[in-house]
Amino acid sequence: MSVQDAISKAQQEFDKALSHLGDEFGRLQVGRANSSLVENVNIDVYGAIQPLKAVASISIPEPRTIQIQPWDKGNLAAIEKAIVGIGTGLNPINDGNFVRINIPPLTEDRRKELSKHVHKLAEDARIAVRNSRQEAHNHFKQLKTDNDITEDDLRDADKSLQEKVDDINKKIDEVAKGKEQDVMTV
Repeated sequence: MSVQDAISKAQQEFDKALSHLGDEFGRLQVGRANSSLVENVNIDVYGAIQPLKAVASISIPEPRTIQIQPWDKGNLAAIEKAIVGIGTGLNPINDGNFVRINIPPLTEDRRKELSKHVHKLAEDARIAVRNSRQEAHNHFKQLKTDNDITEDDLRDADKSLQEKVDDINKKIDEVAKGKEQDVMTV
């Protein structure tokens, strides 16, 4: 694998970390209904574990309400049990046809807690970026040890890689700052 291949691979890993961060931010409960809060909840139905989106239709009829309509009404109890079991504090209401979840407004304490969680998720993304950078750097060192590249090539490769790391870290900071503002806005 060449230096450019290692940098490209690292860039792909950086992009995956940023994408994963965006997915995690989408799952945060910020006081309004969002189908991503529940769509990947695992439901035990038909003797198998399946994501909620595979057994029901999820809609947002009002800004603070999630409505789940299972394709088989026999799954209502399993859906309700699974939502309670994920530990988000959401209280599903089963009316015999639908499961409704009312999203309560956030308290100041919950906002601060979510803000801390946003910082933790951003730091996890930065750690993933650092790990990918380290893998690429180790590959560069191995190429240097094998005399496939010169000392100048090693320095240039590290410099190019670090520029990409700085760019992705800036993007992570921007996304985290935006999400924190979103969480803290009443």
